[in-house]
Amino acid sequence: MLRYLILFAALLIAPASYAAGQTRYISDDVYLFLHGGPGTQYRILGSVEAGQPVTFLGETQGTYSKVVDIKGREGWVDSKMLSSQKSFRLLLPEVQAQLTKVKTQLADVQGSDTETKQALSDARQQLTQLKQQLATTTHERDEATAKLASIAKNERFEMWQQGSFIAFLGLVIGIILVYLPRPQRRKKDRWMS
Repeated sequence: MLRYLILFAALLIAPASYAAGQTRYISDDVYLFLHGGPGTQYRILGSVEAGQPVTFLGETQGTYSKVVDIKGREGWVDSKMLSSQKSFRLLLPEVQAQLTKVKTQLADVQGSDTETKQALSDARQQLTQLKQQLATTTHERDEATAKLASIAKNERFEMWQQGSFIAFLGLVIGIILVYLPRPQRRKKDRWMS
């Protein structure tokens, strides 16, 4: 019976240990904060830029996952921002290497017959597609950064608004308490006579 319990416990622990230590990537859309615990109420340890690889430690709580970033900081990030696919930041050097290779091939085949002209046309199409992908990725990153800045600005405005309301309410209560009538103490002499 003890062997079955040990086997059952090993089967439960195996998936969690398999997931621990796997490389994940931060979504390319934004940069996000690395928190000291599983939620936004925990202290911010720093930020992780879009596309950076992080090591997933296999621990999740709610919508947050525990990771270690490239600087060695251990913290929590929103799970939906993790991806198992390489980010554009890491793919870009590969795309640039392919682009350089295509340019080299293009230089080698220039001046040849019809087949060479066809290869040249294909290389130009690939180059155009790669440039379009790069432009689209850059545009998406800029939009996400702008949205994040707008969200942060709105949060600060709401905090100021709430603080102002609390201060005004305290002022009104203070004024009311000052002008409330105070009870008069009875003189002990009145009962004696």
